[in-house]
Amino acid sequence: MLARARVFLELVRFSHTVFALPFALLSALLAWQEVPFHALDLIAILMCMVFARNTAMAFNRLVDRKIDEQNPRTAARHLPRGVISAAAVAGFAIVNALAFVASTAIFLRSGNCWPLALSLPVIGYLCSYSYTKRFTIMAHFFLGSSLMLAPIAAWIAITGMRHLLVPFTLGLIVLSWVAGFDIIYACQDVDFDRQARLCSVPARLGIATSLRVAAIMHLITIALLFALHLACPLLGLTYLVGATCISLLLVYEHLIIKPADLSRLNQAFFTVNGVVSIGLLLIVAAQLAANRL
Repeated sequence: MLARARVFLELVRFSHTVFALPFALLSALLAWQEVPFHALDLIAILMCMVFARNTAMAFNRLVDRKIDEQNPRTAARHLPRGVISAAAVAGFAIVNALAFVASTAIFLRSGNCWPLALSLPVIGYLCSYSYTKRFTIMAHFFLGSSLMLAPIAAWIAITGMRHLLVPFTLGLIVLSWVAGFDIIYACQDVDFDRQARLCSVPARLGIATSLRVAAIMHLITIALLFALHLACPLLGLTYLVGATCISLLLVYEHLIIKPADLSRLNQAFFTVNGVVSIGLLLIVAAQLAANRL
């Protein structure tokens, strides 16, 4: 059973939850400044995040299994190698989708029907991303908009449809940040994407131009980080110092990647972006703690 569970966790790259989950928790932290904290809400948010991501990732692996077979970088994944069957992955996706919907029903206890009402549209949108690279270079932005839902959904789960400026600003930070680093990540598949006629910014524009597009997206992210300070009165000097450090990290990410040298791409993608998401959560938590002193 443990070995089977490990296979499924590897299938959905469970460790990559670190990219979106901190933003959901960050949004919830800010929402709890307006409404009372309930441990059950935190548990429900964690459950929703895990089940929604598992559903989307399993669906993506299922839909892309033929493409993954042909791509040397992804040919060693579980489905192409036959480590797990397509039927098992489909069942895993369905179970997680049902668990996600059930988890949103937890918020009914506080009279908030929005999470349950939006659960099916959200899961549908998350799964639709898997098809976008077949017809549009905007696939990177679809991925960003999918992860954008994390802070917005967490806020709505806590407060309902009230004071949405803060979570939407957070969501836009996620959208621009994810789109930028996904464009960078796609540079390693530029030749295969062209051969397979898949749509991506690097396949269409080339690596050099794509890195410039990614840099523009991350400049937008930096601007939005400081816009969040204006949108949320709770975020003061501690946050501004932290946002400056996060901004420098994003600049560093682009300094270590060159069009002719993508050898440090994984360092930029996994290490730097992991620090960005977790770091921003810790910065906001530190700001809120400082506000209470």
